[in-house]
Amino acid sequence: MGSIQVRKESGCLIFDFYFKGIRCREQTALTDTPANRKKVQKVLERIEAEIAAGTFDYPRFFPGSKNAEKFEVTAPPSSPTQVNQAVANALGQGKKQGNAGVGGTPMVSDFVETWYSEKVVEWRRSHKKTIRSDVDSRIIPHWGDWEVGRITKSDLLAYRADLAKVQARGKESMLSNRRINKILNLLRQIINEAADRFDFRTPFQNIKQLKVKRTDVDPFTLDEVRMILASIRPDFKSYYTMRFFTGMRSGEADGLKWKYVDFEKRLILVRETIVLGEDEYTKNDSSQRDIQMSQVVHDALKAQEKVTKGKCEYVFCTRNLKPLDNKNVTNRVWYPLLRYLGLKPRRAYQTRHTAATLWLASGESPEWIAMQMGHSTTEMLFRVYSRFVPNLTRQDGSAFERLLMQNGAIDIPQNNIEHDAKQEPCTTEKSMKEEKESRNE
Repeated sequence: MGSIQVRKESGCLIFDFYFKGIRCREQTALTDTPANRKKVQKVLERIEAEIAAGTFDYPRFFPGSKNAEKFEVTAPPSSPTQVNQAVANALGQGKKQGNAGVGGTPMVSDFVETWYSEKVVEWRRSHKKTIRSDVDSRIIPHWGDWEVGRITKSDLLAYRADLAKVQARGKESMLSNRRINKILNLLRQIINEAADRFDFRTPFQNIKQLKVKRTDVDPFTLDEVRMILASIRPDFKSYYTMRFFTGMRSGEADGLKWKYVDFEKRLILVRETIVLGEDEYTKNDSSQRDIQMSQVVHDALKAQEKVTKGKCEYVFCTRNLKPLDNKNVTNRVWYPLLRYLGLKPRRAYQTRHTAATLWLASGESPEWIAMQMGHSTTEMLFRVYSRFVPNLTRQDGSAFERLLMQNGAIDIPQNNIEHDAKQEPCTTEKSMKEEKESRNE
């Protein structure tokens, strides 16, 4: 069992431990204070843990120590300053020289597996697959043989610049800023966790996200909705009717089961979603909601009831009684229909935005709409959709004038007769009264 001693002559702290049956003492340049003892104790615990695991590398902790010679390592004589630098490095306080970073930390390939195994219980299955894919294709190939503590800010910026030159899969363009941010954010989580555990300063500090161009929603007009529903394949008419008039997400619509359809109370209970062919919990807690059926949605689901209820647990399914595959339906039904109708190609997700704008335009309560959409507040509703409903807010003062007129607060002429520009102004109370009477006449 190792311990921390104090050299009487200098008052500096000393590591005292056994390695391969040999007693080893290494002096630091840290004076005996409670804070320094705490720092050195952390290093000592790491040393003993690596000794127990058989992975302890003496020169890595104490470069230049003469004790290294005892373990068949040739090294120049050590000094307290050198030993102190090793301690400082291990504590994340060492000064960086070039791209040296902080040594004494695990390889990225090893640490990322530890991080993944600990975090995986927090994620949905679809998110696990996404993270695993990015780790295997983006993180480990580039960073796997790096010590996690030796990655510097300049290394990260160079990596980001390289990503900007990578061609996006299936496209002729380069990786988008959004995609680059996603990869960097994953690496950020991994390195920040390592920095917290091994007490070094994260190199991600002051590295900002790349700017992402704002994408406007592009909902369909009511006339376009009517055109689509009049032309869609009969076996998908009920499906898209429900999507256009409930605002359900793709996974929610594809994963809807008959047990969550309540015709008596006219409710659709959103309790699950389907992602990559597997049932999962909804996107978040707010997405757990009860959607009220309009008459058109009620009739569409009643028609669908005759087709699949009793045969499949899902409301909408394939001929093989399997849940719909969103990508397959989009490519084989949705996009061909838009091309046939001469409509601008848009993701099927725009059906959700269409429902929101139609509800707003009809004058429904924003709070009610937010609940139907699965939003926790109305903030997103007004931020995203308000420009599609110009009559919600006049912004010209006429609404305020109408309020005053209705309550008799001011006397506003009810006609558009203009005053004679040459008329003399009223200068007395009597003339003002006469002027008012003449206007009323």
